[in-house]
Amino acid sequence: MGLFSRNQTGSSFDWTPLTSEAEVDVAIEKSAEQPVLLFKHSTRCSISSMALSRFEKQWDANLDCTCYFLDLIAYRSVSNYISDKTAVVHQSPQCILLWKEKVIYDASHNGIDAVEIASLLNNIATNE
Repeated sequence: MGLFSRNQTGSSFDWTPLTSEAEVDVAIEKSAEQPVLLFKHSTRCSISSMALSRFEKQWDANLDCTCYFLDLIAYRSVSNYISDKTAVVHQSPQCILLWKEKVIYDASHNGIDAVEIASLLNNIATNE
């Protein structure tokens, strides 16, 4: 997806969509080598829309992290699978950061903070 193309969120953010349990497994495996962020979004919730918009505006596109987007209304079973695989109780909106196949950050609603996530990612980059 190009830098200026629009995606399922309606933004130009370079999200990788999550639509299956197999894609979740690939994302978790990928986190062994590179940080992975999972963003669970409800397309029916104004709070989720605000959190998503704020996150996208705060996000530093230069960070070494693959960002996955889950429309949990369309793919609720995938959301449940993420909860099972990560042991993080489902919330919406929700952001989960994986590194070395482990959860190193999770937040929901107004607690989602792209600046805090960037700090974690910068620490990872510094210590590698």
